[in-house]
Amino acid sequence: MEANGGIEIERKFDVDELAVLPGLTELPGVHAVAEPMIHDLEAVYFDTSDLRLTVAHITLRRRTGGDDAGWHLKLPQGGGRRREVHAPLGKHSQDEADAVPESLAQLVRVYVRDSPLIPVARLNTTRVVRALVGAGGETLAVFCDDRVQAERLGHEPASAAWREWELELVDAPEDLLDAAQAVLASAGILVSQHPSKLARTLGGRFPATPAPNRKRPTPTRPAATVLLASLREQISVIRTQDPEIRQQRAGSVHAMRVATRRLRSVLATYESLVDPAVVQHLRTELGWLAAVLGGARDEEVLHHRLASLLDHEAPALLLGPIRERLETRSGTDAGSAGRILVAALDSGRYFRLLDALEDLEVPDALVATPLFTAAAGQDARVVVPALLKKEWKKLRSAVRHAAKTVPGPERDLALHAVRKRAKRLRYAAETAHPLNPERAARVSGFAQKLQTILGDQHDSVIARDRLLQRGGVEAYLRGENTFSYGRLHALEQLRAADAEAHFWKAWSRRA
Repeated sequence: MEANGGIEIERKFDVDELAVLPGLTELPGVHAVAEPMIHDLEAVYFDTSDLRLTVAHITLRRRTGGDDAGWHLKLPQGGGRRREVHAPLGKHSQDEADAVPESLAQLVRVYVRDSPLIPVARLNTTRVVRALVGAGGETLAVFCDDRVQAERLGHEPASAAWREWELELVDAPEDLLDAAQAVLASAGILVSQHPSKLARTLGGRFPATPAPNRKRPTPTRPAATVLLASLREQISVIRTQDPEIRQQRAGSVHAMRVATRRLRSVLATYESLVDPAVVQHLRTELGWLAAVLGGARDEEVLHHRLASLLDHEAPALLLGPIRERLETRSGTDAGSAGRILVAALDSGRYFRLLDALEDLEVPDALVATPLFTAAAGQDARVVVPALLKKEWKKLRSAVRHAAKTVPGPERDLALHAVRKRAKRLRYAAETAHPLNPERAARVSGFAQKLQTILGDQHDSVIARDRLLQRGGVEAYLRGENTFSYGRLHALEQLRAADAEAHFWKAWSRRA
């Protein structure tokens, strides 16, 4: 990906045409102010027609002129910081110049989805730049004096002109911004009322940020507040991890998969609070997404497990090209799963799922809408414990069934069902943490313990299948030595047996 950037920390100030530059050397640590440099800049801002990026406080622009010409994507990081990612302009015709580079487009696709990115504003700026230099000759910050000519494009076109100052940190603590703000305030110059040049250009089209009406779950508030808090948290994880997956960042597939499974599980636990048709649709689509994510994640887990087995074996016991064969198969399957995942994240089905999840992110005041049932408005202290009790009963029933099954494939399937029930109980208990932290932690902790134990047992089942079907059988047909495949298979059998014994012991000691 041809992109680079950093964290942007800056502050803007509104000034008129007659404003006089303050004494910048009065600022702490500033030894000198470099000679001014003048740049003529043009910036074209891109967004969807309904300004989805702007709503999410994301800025995407193509800038020409100055020493940072190129495509700039600014992503909010919290605390006034923004992560800035760059991509080069390239040499294109005007039509091609309006095509956002894929390296940046993929970072905002979770917001944009299948809506086109179009120019929404054009700014021509005459910028006077002064570097603030420290005692050692280092650049602490840059002070920009901007005179802006702005055009709002597309719907309801308009134009405006203004002057503003901007101070951006380079190699200085944030205290410098506070000191500069104090110096300017003493001269009657205040921090800009506009969050950005784009916001000022869009004027009335700039989306207002509504005051959040998201009440923290408590025992006496509606049960829907417990559900909504959990849903919002996991939807946020999906938004965060989507671009991370597209950039192949470590851990991103696992994080989104867990969030997807949590959403699906919580919707099942709280299904009595939501329109049944909505629950059924969302759980179906989340199941599809979890399966696609699972294809990539399971291959990653299996690769590490088999590699660990091989690493702990004496070289004399590794007969034939077993390591090469397993690594080749793992690489092939991982590549295939990765391509399937990226295609899924670019599909209309995934985008419509995101749309449907956003419909659930409603203010608490809307729990009385048709989306929710009457139970959603009842006190959480009444509804939530009853739902947790139902999950406990389902877990106990799954354990009883597993105890009656014959050891082997049937028992493996039954224990996997127990693991899924334990996971659902864990997620349900975690949603109830604001209501009764001590009990919720105790229940979720026990459920997580069972989930972890049986997760190891299930991973062993998958590993043995790879060793037998895709390893030993294929090696046999190629005329290769299959001793090591059988040995590793036996070691996995022992590992699974130990995990199962550990599970029954843990279950017998439950409170």
